[in-house]
Amino acid sequence: MTDWSPPRTPKGQISRVPQMPGLDGMRALAVVAVMIYHANNTWLHGGFLGVEVFFVISGYLITLLLISEHERSGRVDLKQFWLRRFRRLLPALFVMLGLLTIYVVIGYSKARGRTRGDILGGLSYISNWYQIWVGAGYTAREAFAPLRHLWSLAVEEQFYLLWPLIMVLILRRGRQRLPRVALWLWGIVWLITLTVAMLYVPGDIDSACSPAQMHGYWRVAGRCVSVNDALYLGTFSRAGGLMLGASLAMVWRPVAILRSSLRRRGHVLDLTGLLGLGVLGWMMWHTHLADPALTMLTGSRFDPWLFRGGLFLTGVSTVLVIMAVSHSGAFMGRILGNPLFRWIGTRSYGMYLYHWPIYQIIRKEAGVPLRPWQFVTALAITLPITELSYRFVELPIRQGRIGAWLRGHHRRPSHTVIRRRRTFAALGLGSVMVLGFAGVSIAMAPNRCLGEVECASRTGEELIAEQSDTETAGASDTPVVDPPATTTSTTVADAVPGAVDDAGHALPASAQAPAPEPTLPPTTLPPPPPPPVAIGESVMLGAVPQLQAGGFTVNAAVSRNGDTVATVVGQMRAAGELGDTVVIQTGTNGPVSSATYQQIMSFLPPDQVPHVLFLTVSAPRGYIAGNNELIRALPQTYPNVQVVDWEATAPTVSLCGDHVHVSCGGGAAQAYANLIFTALGRTDLVK
Repeated sequence: MTDWSPPRTPKGQISRVPQMPGLDGMRALAVVAVMIYHANNTWLHGGFLGVEVFFVISGYLITLLLISEHERSGRVDLKQFWLRRFRRLLPALFVMLGLLTIYVVIGYSKARGRTRGDILGGLSYISNWYQIWVGAGYTAREAFAPLRHLWSLAVEEQFYLLWPLIMVLILRRGRQRLPRVALWLWGIVWLITLTVAMLYVPGDIDSACSPAQMHGYWRVAGRCVSVNDALYLGTFSRAGGLMLGASLAMVWRPVAILRSSLRRRGHVLDLTGLLGLGVLGWMMWHTHLADPALTMLTGSRFDPWLFRGGLFLTGVSTVLVIMAVSHSGAFMGRILGNPLFRWIGTRSYGMYLYHWPIYQIIRKEAGVPLRPWQFVTALAITLPITELSYRFVELPIRQGRIGAWLRGHHRRPSHTVIRRRRTFAALGLGSVMVLGFAGVSIAMAPNRCLGEVECASRTGEELIAEQSDTETAGASDTPVVDPPATTTSTTVADAVPGAVDDAGHALPASAQAPAPEPTLPPTTLPPPPPPPVAIGESVMLGAVPQLQAGGFTVNAAVSRNGDTVATVVGQMRAAGELGDTVVIQTGTNGPVSSATYQQIMSFLPPDQVPHVLFLTVSAPRGYIAGNNELIRALPQTYPNVQVVDWEATAPTVSLCGDHVHVSCGGGAAQAYANLIFTALGRTDLVK
């Protein structure tokens, strides 16, 4: 039977890797923290730091294995190393991706186009770079993102590909140089930490960039790349934890420690390990990845402490815990290595793989917190699947049991072995056919919207574009009216004044036909007055069908701020597109100054626009109260302004889950339109 576990080493080897149950306990704590954070980040704000704990552990173990192999055989077999890593990681990943692909095609077909790039990124272990490129990091609010968690596995796999090559070069210089190399690695970690701190962008960062709004973004090949997302997801910026683990492996080899004076310092290491655990617990409780922006609706404010030393402190604390649990004389290894923690730790890879897709299947949209009963349901699904993956995918392939099962134990295959092979072949063929169909279906699927707010906004934009095209076409077809035709029948001679008879004598005036009336030129009818106009943001965008049904021309867009609304009003005024009635809503997406409201009203004088309706705004942001105060004060200065209190109405209707938009059904969009119709006295439009 082929065993794809790390090779066994002689007992006398000082760099060999002994059994360390405490590391499994550390994995258990890390994966549980991540799973809690992913379920509801208000339960454990810094649970995402469990990923950094995994990075340090991976850097430590992989480097220790490479040093051990070099000590045992004098060389590092890169082919076998990579083969062991691939057999450890890829089968479970491929099974998860296959199951998810089948689910998407059968159970959530409209998400096929949206998951295509994530699946390809997961298969190629470049999910982190894909997410950076398309702007789909953890702070992005994107409907159904079932593979967003694979970024960390991509970072580790890229480390597994590059680091052995570097270690081969280091080990060729001699293992006695390892302590000096460890110091160099610490210097690299400090350099990474300083670079991240310098590149980090503080303050509020909008979820989308534009030429006028590039704060927090780099322009790369014509695309906007979020700086802080790139720092959080990037392989090089997150290499600090991996390098800390690698440097520890070069100076802290468990077997060598037992042969040194440190073998009697287990109680001291218990104290340092306890300190490390305490710091990790404090960090996970107090650190945030990103909070909602204070000055805009759709932006984020990344935690400066995290990017200015927080990740480094997490890595150092993890190093202290590893030193304790890897020392056989320390009590912490036995505490963290208890049976429950070991069971979770040995299955942590499968738990990490499956928990996030199951969360997404339950809630359908990233960023939506799970309720406690949903979290319990997700665990009830995740744990059995993880156990099945561990027993029937991970262990059999890692230990080579599948090949032995297919070969049997006899030279001539028995009927039992033949039946096994046929069963396996049938299952394999069936799986390939189903996956092939699912893969083609996803590859050919259109990229459709998924979230209710996103889909409603797209529908609103399409309706606005159609209305604009219709109005443009109507304006180009100017109606022309011809004058009424005369009914008098005359000859050419009769029609000419001073007509004569055949002999050339002039006819008397009574015998002459009256001169024809002069022909009038064609006349152009004056254009009809412009319809009422509604100008606003994404909240108004969700009610475009209802407003258009009431005869409104709507001009609304996502993430539109007060200055942009003022510009739009000015442009429409100059183009003659504003009539007697204008409805405006602005202030949902960020603070609006009094000067901006004054600029808007400068385009709407009472003698030209006698009816201006301003809607108050409603959103869970601190700047809303200030904006509404300015809006409610407008009628004191501008007699043509009427305030419509949407802030008072919004809590009484069924808004979307963000407590802002009206596009998620439940009659909120119609209630929004009805409020405007009622304020204008058009009760005939109220539904």
